[in-house]
Amino acid sequence: MIRLRFDQATALLTLDRGGARNALPIAAWDAIADAAASVAASDAQVLIVESAMPTVFSAGADLAEFPALIADPALRTRFRIAMAAGIEALAALPIPVIAAVDGGCFGAAVALTLACDIVVAGDAALFATTPAKLGIGYPASDVARLRARVGAGQAARMLFTGDRVDGDAALRIGLAHCRASDAGEHARAMAATICANDADAVRLLKSILCDPANPAHDQAFEDAFGSSGFALRLDAFLGGKR
Repeated sequence: MIRLRFDQATALLTLDRGGARNALPIAAWDAIADAAASVAASDAQVLIVESAMPTVFSAGADLAEFPALIADPALRTRFRIAMAAGIEALAALPIPVIAAVDGGCFGAAVALTLACDIVVAGDAALFATTPAKLGIGYPASDVARLRARVGAGQAARMLFTGDRVDGDAALRIGLAHCRASDAGEHARAMAATICANDADAVRLLKSILCDPANPAHDQAFEDAFGSSGFALRLDAFLGGKR
């Protein structure tokens, strides 16, 4: 259902529930949180979130579990907390996270991509936030991320209509950041480029992006000039002429 593997410095989290169009039950959100914890404890320099299916990224939360939510308020809380934990675990990773989206990405799966730093949309990519079609809302933290990503007007359009947004439109409004014929291939090439850079510098830059107002960044910026990584890379850049 959720597979995690490592390819040198790249971690790959794969959604693999083909019979259900990669719909994510509560157990899958738990598994995503566990996988993120494993990545955080590893030496991985970048994480790619992808689908094992060529035509679907994810149908979102597993609707087969929803009838039980009608009669069980405690299960509603369990579902909300599990989904939030999986999404927040991805968002909190100190390394870059890339979502490779080819095919449908609906409902809660859009929220999953919003927790990623970079979204690559393939030729078959389709995005839609569909809670209004079901008569439910969207978690406030995910609405906030959607608004921050695409702006209030586009977020309102997506949430109120539930209309599908293709890859080109997603790139245009900022829901996706790259367009490629093959999202997975492009994501891997981008991961290789990231991994060729200094891992500590990339982590610092992500930390600054996530919380620019943190005063600790000033000292971290200065300290980087005293790192062995900087000395080695500067020497290589200058051709050993120092």
